Amino acid sequence: MRKLFALLFVLITGNIIAQEESELKAHVSHTINELREFVAIPNDALEHADINRNLTWLTKKFNERGFNSTVLPTDGESLFFAALPMEDNKPTILFYMHLDGQSVDPAKWDQSNPYEVVLKSKDGDNWISQPFDSLANNLNYDWRLFGRSTSDDKGPIVMLLNTIDLLKKNKVTIPFNVKVILDSEEEKSSKPLPKAVKEYRDLLKADFLVINDGPVHVSGNPTMIYGCRGITSLTLTTYGPIKPQHSGHYGNYAPNPGFQLAQVLASMKDSDGKVLIDGYYDGISLDETTLDILKSVPDDTETINTLLAIKTPDKVGGFYQESLQYPSLNIRGLGSGWVGKKARTIIPESATAEIDMRLVPESDGNRLKGLVKKHIENQGYYVTDKLPTKEIRMAHDKIITIKEGPVTNAFRTDLTNPYGEFLVNTLNKKFGEDLVQIRIMGGTVPIAPFINELKIPAFIVPMVNPDNNQHSPNENLKIGQIAYGIKTFYGILSTAIDQ
Repeated sequence: MRKLFALLFVLITGNIIAQEESELKAHVSHTINELREFVAIPNDALEHADINRNLTWLTKKFNERGFNSTVLPTDGESLFFAALPMEDNKPTILFYMHLDGQSVDPAKWDQSNPYEVVLKSKDGDNWISQPFDSLANNLNYDWRLFGRSTSDDKGPIVMLLNTIDLLKKNKVTIPFNVKVILDSEEEKSSKPLPKAVKEYRDLLKADFLVINDGPVHVSGNPTMIYGCRGITSLTLTTYGPIKPQHSGHYGNYAPNPGFQLAQVLASMKDSDGKVLIDGYYDGISLDETTLDILKSVPDDTETINTLLAIKTPDKVGGFYQESLQYPSLNIRGLGSGWVGKKARTIIPESATAEIDMRLVPESDGNRLKGLVKKHIENQGYYVTDKLPTKEIRMAHDKIITIKEGPVTNAFRTDLTNPYGEFLVNTLNKKFGEDLVQIRIMGGTVPIAPFINELKIPAFIVPMVNPDNNQHSPNENLKIGQIAYGIKTFYGILSTAIDQ
């Protein structure tokens, strides 16, 4: 009799699992179709008309799911806001994603139209196009959807919509008030966001914020991230003769701005890549508990170094995750004179370096920019924010123009936050394995305004594959990640906070 009950249990459990998987695949298929429709609407962050057409599509799709939606004007492009009917006795979760995308250069894509999704399978190192009707009998989770914003960030938006459908189909009562805010200028640094969050504070009020942007850990394992670095920038320009001069006539006489700039830049870091500017790393300390958490992330140094084709990494921190806990100082571009076949025998009139600085919560972007300027002044430079006049050139031996970029602040939520523990426990149970928990990621998501104004904890729960080529040609979304995203949203939105 026991064997019979055991057999029945196995059969019933197996049937339930098979039914759930079949149900999930049906919603994955619908998500693919809806994502193709959404991606077909260009969403270039620089094109106002593109953004408006996307807002119209989103209004229709969210309203069909029972959301109350509105478009929120800002000093730039409008935000999209939606909420399910509110109940006072429920905690409120706010989801953040973005609807805009990076510009495209179709000539660099392996398809004629980056806004027309192409289905591909992999054959060795090559991706082979497949007809979409081939998915009817074989929903292969390893195949991919290629198109702009499939992963960054339209994919997760459509995953959420289809999760709502699945919850309704299964008559699940969502134990949260659900709000959604979609950014229209994330790819342009979200400059209007701080003021907009302040203006719409009451509408956005929530208990915690979940950000669905970016890829899961490179291992492919379920991932949660507690923070992201901020960013700011500087443009540095040094000057030589007021016009380019023949290097034969004035070499050894006219100061070369390229060498001046090189000397300034070289003074900022030592041979191990550590910043030498006084006070740059002030306020940062990592205790043993924090280091243990950082070491728990399943990074593989050999794999990372092989991917980057480097023998030895910089020594800001002893390993990859530790390096992300410090502000960076990066030369993202250099220019002076002409290079390659256009090279000329001249002394350039100027040399320019573009600098970006990734920020951590302990560092203030304006303070760090001030430290860089002071460091340069201490080397005898006259610092200005304008193009120097001839009079200024004649009055100073060394001149540098420094133009400052805006600051996007970092954020980091405490790893012991109860809402974070709820998410970790829920997703561990959903996927049957321990989440990869990352203290702070290297990139930047403009979330600090929500935290500063709404005073709520924030967590990044990424959905897409780590090799998705976001911002680049041939951006793609692995079909299996759609299933992962729906299961993630479903787990969160079907689990009460007190369980």
